[in-house]
Amino acid sequence: METNHGKTTILLVEDDASLAQWIADYLTNNNYHVTTVMRGDEAVKVILTTKPDLVLLDIMLPGKDGFEVCKEVRASYPNPILMMTARDDEIDEVLGLEIGANDYITKPVRPRALVARIKSLLKNTAAADKSDVASTINIGGLSIDNTARSVHVNGVPLSLSSSEYNVFWVLANNAGEPISRENLIKAIRKIQYNGYDRSIDIVVSRLRKKIGDDSSAPTRIVTVWGKGYMLATSVW
Repeated sequence: METNHGKTTILLVEDDASLAQWIADYLTNNNYHVTTVMRGDEAVKVILTTKPDLVLLDIMLPGKDGFEVCKEVRASYPNPILMMTARDDEIDEVLGLEIGANDYITKPVRPRALVARIKSLLKNTAAADKSDVASTINIGGLSIDNTARSVHVNGVPLSLSSSEYNVFWVLANNAGEPISRENLIKAIRKIQYNGYDRSIDIVVSRLRKKIGDDSSAPTRIVTVWGKGYMLATSVW
């Protein structure tokens, strides 16, 4: 990770000056180095040039909203993006995860919960950096390179969003075994399943379309009732 005098670097993107100052002060007191940007269009430039260890990104921003920022930087920015929203709306969460956000936190922000979420995301990233180097999976005509985060089916590359790739990678690592929605969320987002989150279902639906699976009778990513989703091994 990039550090500033040994500190983890966080880019805070928030247009409410008083809230931004409060969050920055709290994180600074917890030994993080915080840079604040108040516009979405400026945030894109800062993220891509400085590559902070984590981006704390509000949704409602001038210039570009948080969704646009996340979508624009995701392909070139590998570190965690934690989005903040005052809108307690599931569609926000689904859209944010679809374009590559790692996790969500709702306003009003609870300071201890924020720090805990940041630590979890950074720990997850560090573990992935150590364990996923040069990892590849080949199942028939399916080839996945986790270092490049690329997927090919019969030599043809698939264009997957960050969340689609993450779900596919977990399923491929457990090919032939059903993985519950709860365990998928734990593996990808490192948080407990709340019993209501259906973002995984939407990601799986989009994955099926991209891999040429029949949504009415899928054979590649199958639903094992009562157990979860499973990547089949004999259809590639």
